Amino acid sequence: MRFHPITLTVNGEERRARVKSNTLLAELLREEFRLTGTHVGCDTTQCGCCTVHVDGEAVKSCTMLAVQAAGRQVTTIEGLAAPDGTLHPVQQAMKDCHGLQCGFCTPGVVMMLADFLGRHPGADEGQIRHALEGNLCRCTGYQHIVDAALRVVAAGAAKGGGHV
Repeated sequence: MRFHPITLTVNGEERRARVKSNTLLAELLREEFRLTGTHVGCDTTQCGCCTVHVDGEAVKSCTMLAVQAAGRQVTTIEGLAAPDGTLHPVQQAMKDCHGLQCGFCTPGVVMMLADFLGRHPGADEGQIRHALEGNLCRCTGYQHIVDAALRVVAAGAAKGGGHV
């Protein structure tokens, strides 16, 4: 198996790795870079637990090859909060609205909502529910997650995905 040297920026830090052609981005993040907040639940893009941002866009990392991320900016759940620890508005709203239970899906949900609400800062409940269709949660019934997203919209904190 051939190895490929790649360089990418992860959570603002340039990182280098040697990866096989078939190494998934999720594997690189979890196993090589020890960023275990990116969860893998299905390996088929069905559950959304592995969602990260690649060049600012939500991507399911369990089906993206690591070599495809070469030269790109990757943000994981560990890099979403501000450097001083201030939570991203979606993280804060999820906390305030009790939008998580077991927490397994939470990183992927947060990353997806941060991207979606950044692009659709005036989203309504129906649009939010539709956006959540790619993220499976077996605990919450989604209502608290939707409430958190609506709180971000109401606060006007979604625009540009910035911090409150």
